[in-house]
Amino acid sequence: MTETSGNENPGMPLIGDKLPEMTVNTTFGKIELPKDYAGKWLVLFSHPGDFTPVCTTEFIGFAKRHDVFRSMNCELLGLSIDQVFSHIKWVKWIEENMGVKITFPVIADDRGKVAETLGMLHPNKGNNTVRAVFVIDADGIIRLILYYPQEIGRKIDEVIRVVKALQHADKNKVALPADWPDNEIIGDKEIVPPASTVKAADKRMLDKDLECKDWWFCYRKPKK
Repeated sequence: MTETSGNENPGMPLIGDKLPEMTVNTTFGKIELPKDYAGKWLVLFSHPGDFTPVCTTEFIGFAKRHDVFRSMNCELLGLSIDQVFSHIKWVKWIEENMGVKITFPVIADDRGKVAETLGMLHPNKGNNTVRAVFVIDADGIIRLILYYPQEIGRKIDEVIRVVKALQHADKNKVALPADWPDNEIIGDKEIVPPASTVKAADKRMLDKDLECKDWWFCYRKPKK
């Protein structure tokens, strides 16, 4: 059984909100969210259902890259509106038939409470969850939300990219361009925050550590 705390119908959480506190039943036992992941980043992702082809390819993709996520101090947590025995049988099938061990827990949201709380249900899709991705930082704050239709699988490397980008932006207090670190204009360089005064705008144009298209578009080599 999955239990939620607080407001029973708080509305879908938004970027910048704290992940709602929940106790969830998983293939690894009970987990308290976000408490049990304190100090770690978390990718919480939902899939429409067990024993479905697209979801199977996604789980294999996430599992094969689990070490990459862990190298970024980030864990994985799956979810669907299935019972725990279905999850267990499915992940065993993946290991036995596809040769890939699922090394992260999967929430058994059989009553749909977690999916409802997080806005993972679409009114035209019955009880199946959409393909949602929530990236949650080490303080339990939701930093990114992605949604995919049932028919299209996720690109796992893009999830890795956004976690890496968010961590880099936080550490260096910068913004990052489209397709970072392979932007077609500035490559892997990081964008510094815009100047807030005329004096600061004039000064940054003379800063030898910056490259500027104009005073409002300045960037620099990435800090490690």
